[in-house]
Amino acid sequence: MNALQVDDLRFEVRRSARRKTLEITVDRGGELVLAAPPEVDEDTLRAFVREKRFWIYTRLAEKEQLQKTAPPKTFVNGEGFLYLGRSYRLKLVDGQTEPIKLLNGRFCLHRELADTGRQALIRWYTEKGKDWLWRKVRDYVARMEVAPAGVKVRDLGYRWGSCGKDGWLYFHWKAILLPARIAEYVVVHELAHLHEPHHTPEFWRRVERALADFEHRKRWLAEHGMEVEGL
Repeated sequence: MNALQVDDLRFEVRRSARRKTLEITVDRGGELVLAAPPEVDEDTLRAFVREKRFWIYTRLAEKEQLQKTAPPKTFVNGEGFLYLGRSYRLKLVDGQTEPIKLLNGRFCLHRELADTGRQALIRWYTEKGKDWLWRKVRDYVARMEVAPAGVKVRDLGYRWGSCGKDGWLYFHWKAILLPARIAEYVVVHELAHLHEPHHTPEFWRRVERALADFEHRKRWLAEHGMEVEGL
């Protein structure tokens, strides 16, 4: 059983022999995930969901509200922008040949580009993200016995990454806003898809072999990933 429907709530069920307890997470797009040991039966899963129903609805409401109320960034001196989990203040400058660069702990943006700062920053994130993510991919190629065709960075909507049938790995440019250890989990997750296209038990075993603490990273992403949305 890979899915479980309880009234109006639908869960992806992920089983692991290493897991001893039940756990529910709400993923970035509002998808519900129920992690469980292999031997837990469906009745027990349903009872656990009903016990946690109030918490689930609260988390779903929080995510929906966060999506609605996240204030847009303004490209003025002192505004903070994330890069690998750290916030850097913006500084408008004159005489800079590059549209934007990270210098001395600040994002320096050419003053004349303040009105189009979002596009300039997304281009910067995309370029830096491609380099950083490709380096991480290469760190795991031998360990995970994969041979990806390459990395492409773009807007993937609600997905942090995806694995193409042609062996290309696709990542959302916002992945580079995440803390490095969380972005690393996104990389490993997509590399595992080169072997297993679906979230089968074998898929999660491959992820775990590469990242022993992947459950903690996955949980952080589910609970805090939405916080990097505003730009």
